[in-house]
Amino acid sequence: MPQSSQLQTPRRTSGFRAGEARTIGPAVVIVGGGFGGLACARALAGAPVDVTLVDARDYHLFTPLLYQVATALLNPADIAYPFRAVLRRARNVRFHQGTVTAVDLDRRSLATASGRELAYDYLVLATGSVSDYFGNPKLEQATLGMKSLPQAQRLRNHVLACLEQAAQLPDAAARAEWLTFVVVGGGPTGVEFAGALGELKRLVGREYPEFSSEEMRIVVVEGTGRLLPTFPEKLGRYAERVLERRTVEVCTGVVTTDAGPEGASLSNGETIATRTVVWSAGVRARGVDGIESLATGRAQRLQIDERLRLGGREEVFVVGDLAEGLPMLSAPAKQQGRYAARSIVAAVDGKQRAQPFRYRDKGTMAVIGRNAAVADVFGLQLTGFVGWVAWLTVHLYYLVGFRNRAAVFFNWGWDYLRRDRPTRLITTVDPDPVVAALTGGR
Repeated sequence: MPQSSQLQTPRRTSGFRAGEARTIGPAVVIVGGGFGGLACARALAGAPVDVTLVDARDYHLFTPLLYQVATALLNPADIAYPFRAVLRRARNVRFHQGTVTAVDLDRRSLATASGRELAYDYLVLATGSVSDYFGNPKLEQATLGMKSLPQAQRLRNHVLACLEQAAQLPDAAARAEWLTFVVVGGGPTGVEFAGALGELKRLVGREYPEFSSEEMRIVVVEGTGRLLPTFPEKLGRYAERVLERRTVEVCTGVVTTDAGPEGASLSNGETIATRTVVWSAGVRARGVDGIESLATGRAQRLQIDERLRLGGREEVFVVGDLAEGLPMLSAPAKQQGRYAARSIVAAVDGKQRAQPFRYRDKGTMAVIGRNAAVADVFGLQLTGFVGWVAWLTVHLYYLVGFRNRAAVFFNWGWDYLRRDRPTRLITTVDPDPVVAALTGGR
Protein backbone atom coordinates (compact mmCIF):
# COMPACT_ATOMS: atom_id res chain seq x y z
CA MET A 1 0.00 0.00 0.00
CA PRO A 2 1.59 3.34 -0.94
CA GLN A 3 2.46 5.67 1.88
CA SER A 4 2.51 9.45 1.87
CA SER A 5 3.31 12.11 4.40
CA GLN A 6 -0.23 13.44 4.23
CA LEU A 7 -3.20 11.10 4.19
CA GLN A 8 -6.35 12.30 2.45
CA THR A 9 -9.28 10.25 3.71
CA PRO A 10 -12.82 9.84 2.41
CA ARG A 11 -15.86 10.35 4.54
CA ARG A 12 -17.36 7.08 5.73
CA THR A 13 -20.36 6.09 7.77
CA SER A 14 -20.35 3.42 10.44
CA GLY A 15 -23.93 2.30 9.99
CA PHE A 16 -24.36 1.26 13.62
CA ARG A 17 -27.88 2.66 13.85
CA ALA A 18 -30.41 1.88 11.16
CA GLY A 19 -31.47 4.94 9.21
CA GLU A 20 -28.90 7.19 10.90
CA ALA A 21 -25.82 8.04 8.88
CA ARG A 22 -22.84 9.77 10.40
CA THR A 23 -21.24 12.26 8.04
CA ILE A 24 -19.19 14.53 10.27
CA GLY A 25 -15.93 13.37 8.79
CA PRO A 26 -13.53 10.44 8.45
CA ALA A 27 -14.29 7.36 10.55
CA VAL A 28 -12.03 6.73 13.53
CA VAL A 29 -12.29 3.38 15.32
CA ILE A 30 -10.65 2.98 18.73
CA VAL A 31 -10.27 -0.60 19.92
CA GLY A 32 -10.08 -0.71 23.71
CA GLY A 33 -11.42 1.68 26.33
CA GLY A 34 -8.62 1.56 28.85
CA PHE A 35 -6.55 4.59 29.79
CA GLY A 36 -5.10 5.10 26.31
CA GLY A 37 -8.25 4.41 24.32
CA LEU A 38 -10.50 6.55 26.49
CA ALA A 39 -7.99 9.42 26.50
CA CYS A 40 -7.95 9.31 22.69
CA ALA A 41 -11.76 9.26 22.46
CA ARG A 42 -12.14 12.19 24.83
CA ALA A 43 -9.48 14.18 23.00
CA LEU A 44 -11.37 13.66 19.73
CA ALA A 45 -14.67 14.96 21.17
CA GLY A 46 -15.83 17.82 18.98
CA ALA A 47 -13.26 17.13 16.26
CA PRO A 48 -14.40 16.82 12.60
CA VAL A 49 -14.33 13.01 12.72
CA ASP A 50 -16.78 10.16 13.43
CA VAL A 51 -15.41 8.21 16.41
CA THR A 52 -16.44 4.73 17.49
CA LEU A 53 -15.00 3.30 20.70
CA VAL A 54 -15.13 -0.51 20.75
CA ASP A 55 -14.69 -2.53 23.93
CA ALA A 56 -15.87 -5.91 25.20
CA ARG A 57 -16.97 -4.23 28.45
CA ASP A 58 -19.38 -1.33 28.71
CA TYR A 59 -17.30 0.48 31.33
CA HIS A 60 -13.91 2.06 31.85
CA LEU A 61 -12.01 0.33 34.64
CA PHE A 62 -9.62 2.13 36.98
CA THR A 63 -7.22 -0.79 37.26
CA PRO A 64 -4.84 0.67 39.91
CA LEU A 65 -7.55 0.09 42.54
CA LEU A 66 -8.54 -3.44 41.54
CA TYR A 67 -6.66 -4.85 44.52
CA GLN A 68 -8.97 -2.87 46.84
CA VAL A 69 -11.98 -4.63 45.33
CA ALA A 70 -10.14 -7.93 45.83
CA THR A 71 -9.57 -7.13 49.53
CA ALA A 72 -13.16 -6.02 50.26
CA LEU A 73 -12.50 -2.29 50.66
CA LEU A 74 -14.24 -0.97 47.52
CA ASN A 75 -17.31 -2.00 45.57
CA PRO A 76 -16.80 -2.91 41.90
CA ALA A 77 -18.91 0.10 40.83
CA ASP A 78 -16.55 2.44 42.71
CA ILE A 79 -13.76 1.92 40.20
CA ALA A 80 -15.77 1.45 37.00
CA TYR A 81 -17.68 4.02 34.98
CA PRO A 82 -19.96 3.42 31.94
CA PHE A 83 -18.51 4.53 28.64
CA ARG A 84 -21.84 5.95 27.54
CA ALA A 85 -21.91 8.19 30.62
CA VAL A 86 -18.34 9.38 30.04
CA LEU A 87 -19.03 10.19 26.38
CA ARG A 88 -22.62 11.44 26.53
CA ARG A 89 -21.63 15.03 25.72
CA ALA A 90 -19.35 14.04 22.85
CA ARG A 91 -21.80 14.10 19.93
CA ASN A 92 -19.30 12.72 17.44
CA VAL A 93 -18.25 9.80 19.65
CA ARG A 94 -20.22 6.61 20.05
CA PHE A 95 -19.66 3.41 21.97
CA HIS A 96 -20.00 -0.07 20.50
CA GLN A 97 -19.79 -3.05 22.83
CA GLY A 98 -18.19 -6.03 21.21
CA THR A 99 -15.09 -8.18 20.94
CA VAL A 100 -12.86 -7.59 17.93
CA THR A 101 -12.14 -10.92 16.24
CA ALA A 102 -10.12 -9.79 13.21
CA VAL A 103 -8.41 -6.74 11.76
CA ASP A 104 -7.82 -6.34 8.02
CA LEU A 105 -5.26 -3.59 7.60
CA ASP A 106 -5.41 -3.63 3.80
CA ARG A 107 -9.20 -3.31 3.62
CA ARG A 108 -9.24 -0.92 6.60
CA SER A 109 -11.88 -2.86 8.44
CA LEU A 110 -12.33 -4.99 11.51
CA ALA A 111 -14.84 -7.64 12.51
CA THR A 112 -16.51 -8.28 15.87
CA ALA A 113 -17.81 -11.47 17.46
CA SER A 114 -21.38 -10.40 16.71
CA GLY A 115 -20.65 -10.44 12.97
CA ARG A 116 -20.40 -6.66 12.50
CA GLU A 117 -17.80 -5.28 10.13
CA LEU A 118 -16.55 -1.81 11.00
CA ALA A 119 -14.82 0.30 8.37
CA TYR A 120 -12.30 2.92 9.39
CA ASP A 121 -10.20 5.68 7.95
CA TYR A 122 -8.08 5.81 11.10
CA LEU A 123 -7.57 3.01 13.58
CA VAL A 124 -6.28 3.29 17.16
CA LEU A 125 -5.33 0.01 18.80
CA ALA A 126 -5.43 0.22 22.59
CA THR A 127 -6.30 -3.31 23.72
CA GLY A 128 -4.27 -3.23 26.95
CA SER A 129 -2.67 -6.21 28.63
CA VAL A 130 -3.36 -9.53 30.32
CA SER A 131 -1.44 -11.58 32.88
CA ASP A 132 1.67 -13.32 31.58
CA TYR A 133 2.36 -16.80 32.95
CA PHE A 134 5.61 -17.26 31.00
CA GLY A 135 4.25 -20.20 29.03
CA ASN A 136 3.28 -22.22 32.10
CA PRO A 137 -0.38 -23.29 31.70
CA LYS A 138 -0.41 -24.97 35.10
CA LEU A 139 0.40 -21.69 36.84
CA GLU A 140 -2.31 -19.99 34.81
CA GLN A 141 -4.88 -22.55 35.91
CA ALA A 142 -3.85 -22.80 39.58
CA THR A 143 -3.35 -19.12 40.44
CA LEU A 144 -5.72 -16.20 40.89
CA GLY A 145 -5.24 -13.10 38.75
CA MET A 146 -6.16 -9.47 39.29
CA LYS A 147 -6.34 -7.88 35.83
CA SER A 148 -10.09 -7.50 35.45
CA LEU A 149 -13.15 -6.76 37.57
CA PRO A 150 -14.44 -10.36 37.46
CA GLN A 151 -11.01 -11.59 38.54
CA ALA A 152 -10.91 -9.13 41.45
CA GLN A 153 -14.40 -10.15 42.56
CA ARG A 154 -13.47 -13.82 42.34
CA LEU A 155 -10.36 -13.17 44.42
CA ARG A 156 -12.42 -11.32 47.06
CA ASN A 157 -14.89 -14.21 47.22
CA HIS A 158 -12.02 -16.68 47.48
CA VAL A 159 -10.22 -14.87 50.30
CA LEU A 160 -13.41 -14.45 52.34
CA ALA A 161 -14.40 -18.07 51.71
CA CYS A 162 -10.99 -19.24 52.93
CA LEU A 163 -11.55 -17.36 56.20
CA GLU A 164 -14.98 -18.96 56.61
CA GLN A 165 -13.57 -22.40 55.86
CA ALA A 166 -10.84 -21.90 58.45
CA ALA A 167 -13.44 -20.87 61.04
CA GLN A 168 -15.06 -24.32 60.74
CA LEU A 169 -11.90 -26.35 61.35
CA PRO A 170 -10.91 -27.63 64.80
CA ASP A 171 -7.20 -26.86 65.10
CA ALA A 172 -4.42 -24.62 63.80
CA ALA A 173 -2.77 -27.40 61.74
CA ALA A 174 -5.95 -27.98 59.76
CA ARG A 175 -6.50 -24.25 59.29
CA ALA A 176 -2.98 -23.41 58.13
CA GLU A 177 -3.44 -23.97 54.39
CA TRP A 178 -6.68 -21.94 54.38
CA LEU A 179 -5.05 -19.03 56.19
CA THR A 180 -1.87 -18.91 54.10
CA PHE A 181 -1.86 -16.47 51.17
CA VAL A 182 1.00 -16.48 48.65
CA VAL A 183 1.46 -13.44 46.40
CA VAL A 184 3.67 -14.12 43.37
CA GLY A 185 5.37 -10.93 42.22
CA GLY A 186 6.79 -8.09 44.27
CA GLY A 187 5.96 -5.24 41.91
CA PRO A 188 3.45 -2.49 42.77
CA THR A 189 0.40 -4.76 42.42
CA GLY A 190 1.86 -7.52 44.57
CA VAL A 191 3.07 -5.12 47.25
CA GLU A 192 -0.25 -3.27 47.38
CA PHE A 193 -2.29 -6.47 47.58
CA ALA A 194 -0.06 -7.93 50.30
CA GLY A 195 -0.30 -4.69 52.30
CA ALA A 196 -4.09 -4.71 51.96
CA LEU A 197 -4.23 -8.31 53.16
CA GLY A 198 -2.21 -7.17 56.16
CA GLU A 199 -4.90 -4.58 56.89
CA LEU A 200 -7.58 -7.25 56.53
CA LYS A 201 -5.69 -9.32 59.08
CA ARG A 202 -6.53 -6.77 61.77
CA LEU A 203 -10.21 -7.22 61.04
CA VAL A 204 -9.88 -10.99 61.29
CA GLY A 205 -8.69 -10.60 64.87
CA ARG A 206 -11.92 -8.80 65.78
CA GLU A 207 -14.52 -10.77 63.89
CA TYR A 208 -13.26 -14.37 63.81
CA PRO A 209 -13.17 -15.67 67.39
CA GLU A 210 -12.70 -19.21 66.04
CA PHE A 211 -8.97 -18.57 65.42
CA SER A 212 -6.22 -16.05 66.10
CA SER A 213 -5.23 -13.45 63.54
CA GLU A 214 -1.63 -14.58 64.08
CA GLU A 215 -2.51 -17.77 62.24
CA MET A 216 -3.01 -15.78 59.05
CA ARG A 217 0.19 -15.96 56.97
CA ILE A 218 1.00 -13.71 54.00
CA VAL A 219 4.00 -14.45 51.78
CA VAL A 220 5.32 -12.31 48.89
CA VAL A 221 7.57 -14.12 46.41
CA GLU A 222 9.72 -11.94 44.13
CA GLY A 223 12.19 -13.30 41.59
CA THR A 224 14.60 -10.34 41.69
CA GLY A 225 16.74 -9.30 44.63
CA ARG A 226 14.23 -6.83 46.12
CA LEU A 227 10.67 -5.61 46.04
CA LEU A 228 9.55 -2.93 43.56
CA PRO A 229 12.45 -3.57 41.16
CA THR A 230 11.35 -0.74 38.82
CA PHE A 231 11.53 1.81 41.67
CA PRO A 232 14.70 3.31 43.16
CA GLU A 233 16.37 0.83 45.51
CA LYS A 234 15.71 3.00 48.58
CA LEU A 235 11.97 2.79 48.02
CA GLY A 236 12.03 -0.96 47.43
CA ARG A 237 13.93 -1.53 50.67
CA TYR A 238 11.49 0.71 52.53
CA ALA A 239 8.53 -1.27 51.23
CA GLU A 240 10.15 -4.51 52.37
CA ARG A 241 10.76 -3.18 55.88
CA VAL A 242 7.17 -1.94 56.21
CA LEU A 243 5.67 -5.23 55.05
CA GLU A 244 7.87 -7.24 57.39
CA ARG A 245 6.92 -5.01 60.34
CA ARG A 246 3.31 -5.85 59.46
CA THR A 247 4.10 -9.59 59.62
CA VAL A 248 4.22 -10.13 55.86
CA GLU A 249 6.96 -12.58 54.85
CA VAL A 250 9.11 -11.41 51.93
CA CYS A 251 11.03 -13.94 49.82
CA THR A 252 13.28 -12.28 47.23
CA GLY A 253 15.54 -13.92 44.68
CA VAL A 254 13.07 -16.81 44.47
CA VAL A 255 10.60 -17.74 41.74
CA THR A 256 7.44 -19.82 41.86
CA THR A 257 7.99 -22.94 39.79
CA ASP A 258 4.69 -24.74 40.31
CA ALA A 259 1.30 -24.36 41.96
CA GLY A 260 -1.64 -26.63 42.60
CA PRO A 261 -4.08 -27.84 45.26
CA GLU A 262 -1.17 -28.85 47.49
CA GLY A 263 0.37 -25.39 47.47
CA ALA A 264 3.14 -23.41 45.77
CA SER A 265 6.61 -24.75 44.95
CA LEU A 266 9.53 -22.32 45.00
CA SER A 267 12.88 -22.45 43.24
CA ASN A 268 14.70 -22.74 46.58
CA GLY A 269 13.07 -26.13 47.17
CA GLU A 270 10.42 -24.90 49.60
CA THR A 271 6.78 -25.85 49.23
CA ILE A 272 4.18 -23.64 50.90
CA ALA A 273 0.92 -25.37 51.76
CA THR A 274 -1.82 -22.96 50.70
CA ARG A 275 -5.18 -22.76 48.98
CA THR A 276 -4.44 -19.26 47.64
CA VAL A 277 -1.74 -18.28 45.14
CA VAL A 278 -2.23 -14.79 43.69
CA TRP A 279 -0.45 -14.01 40.42
CA SER A 280 1.00 -10.54 39.88
CA ALA A 281 4.34 -11.50 38.37
CA GLY A 282 4.02 -10.13 34.87
CA VAL A 283 1.84 -8.95 32.01
CA ARG A 284 1.84 -9.15 28.23
CA ALA A 285 -0.06 -7.27 25.58
CA ARG A 286 -3.56 -8.41 24.75
CA GLY A 287 -3.29 -9.73 21.24
CA VAL A 288 -5.31 -8.46 18.29
CA ASP A 289 -6.52 -11.18 15.93
CA GLY A 290 -5.39 -10.60 12.39
CA ILE A 291 -2.13 -8.87 13.21
CA GLU A 292 -0.56 -11.34 15.68
CA SER A 293 2.36 -11.79 13.29
CA LEU A 294 3.39 -8.19 13.91
CA ALA A 295 3.81 -8.74 17.67
CA THR A 296 7.37 -9.11 18.93
CA GLY A 297 9.13 -10.22 22.09
CA ARG A 298 7.86 -12.13 25.10
CA ALA A 299 5.33 -9.44 25.99
CA GLN A 300 3.80 -9.62 22.46
CA ARG A 301 3.82 -5.85 21.98
CA LEU A 302 3.65 -4.14 18.60
CA GLN A 303 6.54 -2.20 17.12
CA ILE A 304 5.71 1.41 16.35
CA ASP A 305 7.56 4.37 14.91
CA GLU A 306 8.26 7.67 16.67
CA ARG A 307 4.73 8.85 15.86
CA LEU A 308 3.04 5.75 17.31
CA ARG A 309 2.17 4.38 13.86
CA LEU A 310 2.12 0.66 13.12
CA GLY A 311 4.40 -0.54 10.33
CA GLY A 312 4.64 2.92 8.82
CA ARG A 313 0.91 3.02 8.10
CA GLU A 314 -0.21 6.59 8.57
CA GLU A 315 -3.76 5.58 9.49
CA VAL A 316 -3.00 3.01 12.24
CA PHE A 317 -1.87 4.08 15.72
CA VAL A 318 -0.93 1.86 18.65
CA VAL A 319 -1.09 3.18 22.22
CA GLY A 320 -0.80 1.92 25.78
CA ASP A 321 0.36 -1.55 26.83
CA LEU A 322 0.12 -2.85 23.25
CA ALA A 323 2.78 -0.39 22.06
CA GLU A 324 6.41 -1.35 22.47
CA GLY A 325 8.94 0.92 24.12
CA LEU A 326 7.41 2.45 27.25
CA PRO A 327 6.39 1.11 30.69
CA MET A 328 3.01 -0.61 30.75
CA LEU A 329 1.44 2.04 32.98
CA SER A 330 -1.56 4.35 32.78
CA ALA A 331 0.42 7.60 32.39
CA PRO A 332 2.19 6.67 29.13
CA ALA A 333 -1.06 5.23 27.77
CA LYS A 334 -3.00 8.45 28.35
CA GLN A 335 -0.27 10.62 26.86
CA GLN A 336 -0.08 8.35 23.81
CA GLY A 337 -3.86 8.38 23.42
CA ARG A 338 -3.99 12.17 23.39
CA TYR A 339 -1.05 12.35 20.97
CA ALA A 340 -2.77 9.94 18.58
CA ALA A 341 -5.92 12.08 18.70
CA ARG A 342 -3.99 15.25 17.87
CA SER A 343 -2.21 13.45 15.03
CA ILE A 344 -5.52 12.32 13.53
CA VAL A 345 -6.96 15.83 13.69
CA ALA A 346 -3.82 17.21 12.06
CA ALA A 347 -4.02 14.62 9.26
CA VAL A 348 -7.69 15.42 8.62
CA ASP A 349 -6.63 19.04 8.23
CA GLY A 350 -4.02 17.95 5.67
CA LYS A 351 -1.07 18.35 8.03
CA GLN A 352 1.38 16.16 9.84
CA ARG A 353 2.48 16.68 13.42
CA ALA A 354 6.01 18.03 13.37
CA GLN A 355 7.13 16.56 16.68
CA PRO A 356 7.37 12.83 17.39
CA PHE A 357 5.81 11.49 20.57
CA ARG A 358 7.76 12.18 23.75
CA TYR A 359 6.76 10.67 27.06
CA ARG A 360 6.81 13.02 30.04
CA ASP A 361 7.52 10.82 33.05
CA LYS A 362 5.63 12.17 36.05
CA GLY A 363 6.74 9.40 38.37
CA THR A 364 5.46 6.18 39.94
CA MET A 365 3.74 5.33 43.22
CA ALA A 366 2.77 2.32 45.30
CA VAL A 367 0.89 2.13 48.59
CA ILE A 368 1.92 -0.41 51.23
CA GLY A 369 -0.89 0.14 53.71
CA ARG A 370 -2.14 2.59 56.28
CA ASN A 371 0.11 5.68 56.44
CA ALA A 372 2.76 4.03 54.27
CA ALA A 373 3.48 4.44 50.58
CA VAL A 374 6.38 5.11 48.23
CA ALA A 375 6.52 7.64 45.42
CA ASP A 376 9.15 8.70 42.93
CA VAL A 377 7.87 11.97 41.48
CA PHE A 378 10.11 14.13 39.29
CA GLY A 379 13.12 12.63 41.04
CA LEU A 380 11.72 13.36 44.51
CA GLN A 381 11.45 10.19 46.60
CA LEU A 382 8.63 10.14 49.14
CA THR A 383 7.89 7.53 51.79
CA GLY A 384 5.66 7.08 54.82
CA PHE A 385 2.71 9.35 55.56
CA VAL A 386 3.70 11.99 52.99
CA GLY A 387 3.93 9.39 50.25
CA TRP A 388 0.61 7.91 51.40
CA VAL A 389 -1.20 11.26 51.16
CA ALA A 390 0.34 11.86 47.73
CA TRP A 391 -0.83 8.42 46.58
CA LEU A 392 -4.39 9.04 47.86
CA THR A 393 -4.58 12.46 46.20
CA VAL A 394 -3.32 11.31 42.80
CA HIS A 395 -5.60 8.28 42.63
CA LEU A 396 -8.68 10.24 43.68
CA TYR A 397 -7.90 12.89 41.07
CA TYR A 398 -7.59 10.44 38.18
CA LEU A 399 -10.71 8.42 38.98
CA VAL A 400 -13.41 8.91 36.35
CA GLY A 401 -16.70 10.30 37.67
CA PHE A 402 -17.57 12.49 40.67
CA ARG A 403 -19.73 9.75 42.18
CA ASN A 404 -16.81 7.33 42.09
CA ARG A 405 -14.47 9.84 43.72
CA ALA A 406 -17.00 10.50 46.49
CA ALA A 407 -17.63 6.78 47.09
CA VAL A 408 -13.94 5.92 47.19
CA PHE A 409 -13.15 8.85 49.49
CA PHE A 410 -15.94 7.80 51.86
CA ASN A 411 -14.83 4.15 51.95
CA TRP A 412 -11.22 5.13 52.53
CA GLY A 413 -12.27 7.41 55.38
CA TRP A 414 -14.52 4.74 56.89
CA ASP A 415 -11.73 2.19 56.79
CA TYR A 416 -9.20 4.64 58.23
CA LEU A 417 -11.41 5.59 61.18
CA ARG A 418 -13.07 2.23 61.84
CA ARG A 419 -10.52 -0.25 60.44
CA ASP A 420 -13.43 -1.87 58.66
CA ARG A 421 -13.73 -3.44 55.21
CA PRO A 422 -17.30 -2.56 54.20
CA THR A 423 -17.76 -4.91 51.22
CA ARG A 424 -17.11 -8.30 52.82
CA LEU A 425 -19.66 -10.16 50.73
CA ILE A 426 -19.27 -13.55 49.09
CA THR A 427 -21.38 -13.14 45.97
CA THR A 428 -21.73 -15.10 42.76
CA VAL A 429 -23.52 -14.42 39.49
CA ASP A 430 -25.05 -17.07 37.28
CA PRO A 431 -23.59 -16.97 33.76
CA ASP A 432 -25.80 -15.41 31.12
CA PRO A 433 -25.45 -16.49 27.47
CA VAL A 434 -26.41 -13.04 26.12
CA VAL A 435 -23.71 -11.33 28.20
CA ALA A 436 -21.16 -14.02 27.30
CA ALA A 437 -21.83 -13.54 23.59
CA LEU A 438 -21.46 -9.77 23.90
CA THR A 439 -18.30 -9.69 26.02
CA GLY A 440 -16.49 -12.65 24.52
CA GLY A 441 -16.02 -14.10 28.00
CA ARG A 442 -14.13 -11.09 29.38
